[in-house]
Amino acid sequence: MTETDTKHLPYRLREPFLASTELALFRLLNQLMGERYFICPKVSLNDIFYIVRPNENVHFFNKLFRKHVDFLLCDRHSLTPVFGVELVRPISKGEAREADKFLEDLFTDAGLPLVHVPSKESYDPFEVITLFQLTVTKVGGTIPMRIKRPNDAVPNCPICGKMMVLRFERNGSGIGKTYYGCMDSPRCAGAVQID
Repeated sequence: MTETDTKHLPYRLREPFLASTELALFRLLNQLMGERYFICPKVSLNDIFYIVRPNENVHFFNKLFRKHVDFLLCDRHSLTPVFGVELVRPISKGEAREADKFLEDLFTDAGLPLVHVPSKESYDPFEVITLFQLTVTKVGGTIPMRIKRPNDAVPNCPICGKMMVLRFERNGSGIGKTYYGCMDSPRCAGAVQID
């Protein structure tokens, strides 16, 4: 046996997977909504959201990196996200957490309701349902609410279908102008002009 055969990777199972407050809420959400929604715990924000025009908005990657929402409730048939649920620690009056504000803005801008549930060891079903109802009222009563922004999307290459990236004309009469070029350039010459 070699030395590498006897070595183990330096990883261990994290225990517990859910803290006691998270587990209590997870059980209640399953009891209240398990017939209607899949309740997914600790879902990475990268799995829910993508960054539009990523090469123009590269500084937004760190805001999503290694962050998650405590629970994501998805439609049982389509697995479309319907609600985000975030446990929040009690904070003093007037205090605001930057991370909580970012998460709220992120979900709001994407048209996905985010329910804030105060972290406790046990939860009152009526109180949790009321928080869901207040959130639905706040977003206008439509679940799921989707905001369509067709101009936010990066176009796909008209030649090969791959994602395009923002490029700048380096010479010729259009020097300095921006356009979308195929990410597989120079093998693919696909380009889309920006008005």
